[in-house]
Amino acid sequence: MIAVYPGSFDPVTSGHFDIIRRSSDLYESVVVLVALNSDKSPMFTVTERVHMLVAACSGLNNVRIDTLSNGLLVNHVTMVHARVIIKGLRAVSDFEYEFQMALLNKRLAPEVETVFLMASAEHSFLSSSIVKEIGRLGGDFTGLVPSSVVETLTRKFETMSTGNVLAGD
Repeated sequence: MIAVYPGSFDPVTSGHFDIIRRSSDLYESVVVLVALNSDKSPMFTVTERVHMLVAACSGLNNVRIDTLSNGLLVNHVTMVHARVIIKGLRAVSDFEYEFQMALLNKRLAPEVETVFLMASAEHSFLSSSIVKEIGRLGGDFTGLVPSSVVETLTRKFETMSTGNVLAGD
């Protein structure tokens, strides 16, 4: 069975990777879907996010990275022949929104199930926003992101602090 794990991954965190790794143990194939969120202003381009995810997931043979630039999530899910949407939950506050989205997706595509995976305790506080704030302020985010992306993040934040911000997608 194929599962899709959507998110903005701006940037990918150790919490995201934990959900990806655990999903890869549960499903035959996992599509990590980098989606654009109109409510967010991303720091990293889609290409940068894909590269970080490819590096982080390089040891997981049944995981592939894809992008969703527009359109409904459930349409992409059915297009890749998936039957499951994976959603990670850190706290009760995540549940209300994700529950509403799961019900809406179920109405749009009754054959697609949403599966909630609870964040591991050591990642329950972690978000991409926290990682970006730590990076902006020059803090150490080692352990908060997969080790394979630490260098990429370090370079990005160093470039930003010198005013040489690269153009986005």
